[in-house]
Amino acid sequence: MKRFVGIILIGSFLFSPTFLGAQEKDSAYHSKMQWFKDAKLGIFIHWGLYAVDGIDESWSFFNGYISHDDYLKQLKGFTAKNYDPEYWADLIKESGARYSVITSKHHDGFALWDTKYGDLNAVQHSAAKQDVLTPFVKALRERDLNVGIYYSLPDWSYADYTGHTKLVSRYKIGDEPKRWNKFLKYYQGQMAELQKKYHPDLWWFDGDWEHNAEEWQAGKLRSTLLEANPNAILNSRLRGKGDYETPEQGPPVVRPSAPYWELCITMNDSWGFQHNDMNYKTPQQIVDIFVDCVSKGGNLLLDIGPKADGTIPKEQENILRELGKWTSKHHEAIYGTEKGIPYDHYYGPTALSKDKSILYLFVQGDANGQIALKGLKNKINRIWVVGNGTKLSHDIKSKVFWNAYPGLTYIDLPKEVLDEYCTVLAVLLDGPVDLYRETVGAIESN
Repeated sequence: MKRFVGIILIGSFLFSPTFLGAQEKDSAYHSKMQWFKDAKLGIFIHWGLYAVDGIDESWSFFNGYISHDDYLKQLKGFTAKNYDPEYWADLIKESGARYSVITSKHHDGFALWDTKYGDLNAVQHSAAKQDVLTPFVKALRERDLNVGIYYSLPDWSYADYTGHTKLVSRYKIGDEPKRWNKFLKYYQGQMAELQKKYHPDLWWFDGDWEHNAEEWQAGKLRSTLLEANPNAILNSRLRGKGDYETPEQGPPVVRPSAPYWELCITMNDSWGFQHNDMNYKTPQQIVDIFVDCVSKGGNLLLDIGPKADGTIPKEQENILRELGKWTSKHHEAIYGTEKGIPYDHYYGPTALSKDKSILYLFVQGDANGQIALKGLKNKINRIWVVGNGTKLSHDIKSKVFWNAYPGLTYIDLPKEVLDEYCTVLAVLLDGPVDLYRETVGAIESN
């Protein structure tokens, strides 16, 4: 994954320097983005050489912790001997995810497919001796899951790339343009292969900070990909030529202004498998983070890091299964919903149905028998617990005839309906949600 270099960090939200804001008024753009907006949950997969010794993906040699030669010795240990792509896809489906993104090539240049470009791939150079990308994409398609391909623009193992590490200092493009053109043909050749073989629904680029848009030929790349598949979605890490923002690790503190965004986050502290990283988030914490994303109108891209033999760590499997139990029970309040109402009106996350006539309230923990809504002008037709249908009663307080303030709505919430991780209530309104947003004044008549 990307380290925070050459970016703007606001709170814990990551913005690319430029975003295609002009697209926001394009109906075709919004149409192709709809499946992504409705999906809410994706699974990220970081799988590569780094899983063998359990070290930082690519960065371990970039930062000089080990030599590049020692890093590549992991080729002998990347066996994929227990790799079961159909099991992976089943587990992803069970989690409730609607798409998955896999690292076809990280910054180290190791390709998971049988590419004819470069000299570092799983088929020809690793102990696996097989294309491990194709069967996984096939398994995703068979389960009606959207396919995302991660591709690192830099390649720190390619001789004609310019990147600088603590161990190697390379050329400047202006000094050796022929070498740079050779690299461009290499990376664009790999991109053409990936497009032809897999027709991804989503392209997840990384590493764009090392060069500007002109040097990457980012505009040309975008045009080429969209010419092949006009409905393809590109993330923001293409020097302003992407379709949605990609905050990393830290959930946004405030709602992002971008119409489409996706938080990518690890289950522990590592993207790829690391033997000694046991600092896993609990299923409760993962559900809380996911709910936060849904309530703010974004997606969660939750990462797993398989081992070098292709097995998924049991801790990661458990999180996916527990998340799946919760998403399955509460699917109506997740998929296809819109961002919720301001916290001024409810002290917790919320979401809205597409027509904004159903307000979903996410109740985290024990509410001590009651929750409150403030300033709801709508008439409430019905309230029920999502997942079991239990009807709930409500009462309105502080509603007086002499001003427009709609009062406080208290909803009874008995303990027996509480969910293990997060209870969800559906509030059916008499029309699109209507909120009172004024300061309540003094009595003027009585």
